[in-house]
Amino acid sequence: MKLKISNQKSKIKNPVYRVLDANLNRAREGLRVLEDTARFMWNKPDQFQSLRQARHALDQITRAAYPKLLMARNSHEDMGRCVPEKNKRHQKGLVIANFRRVEEALRVLEEYGKTISPKAAPAFKRIRYQLYTLEKSAGQP
Repeated sequence: MKLKISNQKSKIKNPVYRVLDANLNRAREGLRVLEDTARFMWNKPDQFQSLRQARHALDQITRAAYPKLLMARNSHEDMGRCVPEKNKRHQKGLVIANFRRVEEALRVLEEYGKTISPKAAPAFKRIRYQLYTLEKSAGQP
């Protein structure tokens, strides 16, 4: 199911697009960290493939909306740029943080996505629940 954007003449002034763009980026970035961890650190091909498929599924769902999401991006003025990151000194903390980051971002995509494309919400939900399962299986890499 692809994210279809209604033809609003709002010239991307709708802040929902910024919310979606930020959370799509957050989810994909977190998935990439987890994907590379499974691939290079754990040498777990099944987990690597599952995480890669989830990342690619996000791309498929949102590809048609990408131009509008990009137009809504305002990273230069984003107040989140100044929020300090916590140091994750251990791999376990890094993995936990990225699973949570992805799951939370997917929840936001699911909820705010409903306001623009209600049909996309179940796809985000499905990926989120896949991540819950992957997180549990990755608990003991």
